[in-house]
Amino acid sequence: MNYINLLDELKQRNLIFHITNEDLLKKKIKNNFISLYCGFDPTADSLHIGHLLPLITLKRFQIAGHTPIVLIGGATSLIGDPSFKSKERLLNLTNNIKIWTGKIIKQISSFLNFHCGSNSAVILNNKEWFEKMNILSFLRDIGKHFSINTMINREAVKQRIQRLDQGISFTEFSYNLLQAYDFFILNKKKEVSLQIGGSDQWGNISAGMHLINRISRKSVYGLTLPLLTQSNGMKFGKTESGTIWLDPQKTTPYKFYQFWNNIEDIYVYDFLRLFTFLNCNEIQIREKNKYKNNQIIHDKLFLSKYMTQLVHGKKNLSAAERITNILFLKNINKIKKSDFQQLKKDGIPSIEVYKIKDLQEALVLCSLAQSRTQAKNMIISNSISINSNKITNKNYIFCDNDKIFCEFTLLSRGKKHHCLIHWK
Repeated sequence: MNYINLLDELKQRNLIFHITNEDLLKKKIKNNFISLYCGFDPTADSLHIGHLLPLITLKRFQIAGHTPIVLIGGATSLIGDPSFKSKERLLNLTNNIKIWTGKIIKQISSFLNFHCGSNSAVILNNKEWFEKMNILSFLRDIGKHFSINTMINREAVKQRIQRLDQGISFTEFSYNLLQAYDFFILNKKKEVSLQIGGSDQWGNISAGMHLINRISRKSVYGLTLPLLTQSNGMKFGKTESGTIWLDPQKTTPYKFYQFWNNIEDIYVYDFLRLFTFLNCNEIQIREKNKYKNNQIIHDKLFLSKYMTQLVHGKKNLSAAERITNILFLKNINKIKKSDFQQLKKDGIPSIEVYKIKDLQEALVLCSLAQSRTQAKNMIISNSISINSNKITNKNYIFCDNDKIFCEFTLLSRGKKHHCLIHWK
């Protein structure tokens, strides 16, 4: 990507929600390589896919020659950002934040290049400067530059103040100043001139720009990215079964792969623009032909593969594809033992048994049938499979050949209903 037209490209990809002094910023990055930053508070032991957009955007800037700085909020995570939160966050323990920080740094490290010379990515922690500051210095040197009138009129704060059942504590109210100070310190020490973040961070980013202008008399810039929501209004990355995490122990690669594979069709080409490095013109051509030869299905599959490999690597993508082939394409010959273990973990219904009398009993135990009579009718009607092989014998009894790796049997009713039997 050519750094000369980087902002134009971000616009084409619908990546810009807010931007300050666009013409000046465009001129600045045309003539110079800049340093920019994005902050991540370790409020859990993993990032989720809502964090992917800022990480990938940092990567776009780095590819264009700019220096990305990741700021871990070791201090601010002790406070909690109230931006558009309906209620007060639970305060996290210091030791938990320390552990979570290590895990999140490891995840972030796979997205950016930390060994590419002059624009190598940098990770910092705001705990470094907040630990050295006392409350009197902060209130005297930083607090005096902020008007309470302005702060309480920020939309995110106003929403909480108007809710008498929740309100907002002074702890969370002070978060805006802390993030502003982060921008000030990074501008002073690392010459950071641009902060990026989600659109809910606009108030915090603006506060940092204000502080730098008041103290240093410098012009800096802010750019926010769209917060993605689904058609039901739910935040992108969260489903009825929970958040889609980047940690494979919390959301396995197969489940991650299926999340992208099951997105609504209306999002496919928007997501190709937002999350991938495919050329915008190519995406436009694909979108124009989306109903020809099932193009949209191929593009959704491309997105699923691309995102899974980006986050989990080739090996885990292969595992996710194998499991998908097993469940949907009935290709069970290529399955590995680890795939069965992942399949069991992924929310596919499973049972552990020592002995089962016959197939009818198994169908009832697996909740694929409500009674033995219903199970028998299902078998006779040719809708039951064991390890992708149709079974029509209503009195079928399991044998050793049904136990893959002497441990697992995949029992299926039709194409969409499965249960994994784990023989003990």
